[in-house]
Amino acid sequence: MSSTHQRYKGFKPFKMDPKFRVSIPASWRPEAGASLFLLFSKEHEMPVVKVLSQEAYNEKVELIQGSDMTPKAKNQKLGKLAMLSREATLNEQGKLLVPKDLSEKAGIEAEGEVVLAGRGIHFEIWSKTNFDTTLNIETSQDDDDDELGIF
Repeated sequence: MSSTHQRYKGFKPFKMDPKFRVSIPASWRPEAGASLFLLFSKEHEMPVVKVLSQEAYNEKVELIQGSDMTPKAKNQKLGKLAMLSREATLNEQGKLLVPKDLSEKAGIEAEGEVVLAGRGIHFEIWSKTNFDTTLNIETSQDDDDDELGIF
């Protein structure tokens, strides 16, 4: 990856509003008018919405283009990334709209509890239930998984 900047750190509980909007912490907000990309994904076999800055989206594109995959496989992967991503912006109050259909695919309900989890160059929006399971998985991994001795 071209960037080592870890902008998004920690995790924070929030609540979706009735219109599937969630407040984004001020330190996580992009510059005014900057686009974000909502990427439907799965971690630990559970659905999640990844929120990518333009820089993070571009890094994914560069990673695919620089890989040793065949041109056909690269085109398929780039097409999948484009199909599963939706462009979004924050409103004046710093809220991010996660469309209803995308929210529901990720197990997120209107007025439900969610968790925003920092992942370095992007952050994720989880249903509270799925995040609790993910946190348990990631904090109970064997010491063998921590070759660098970080955790």
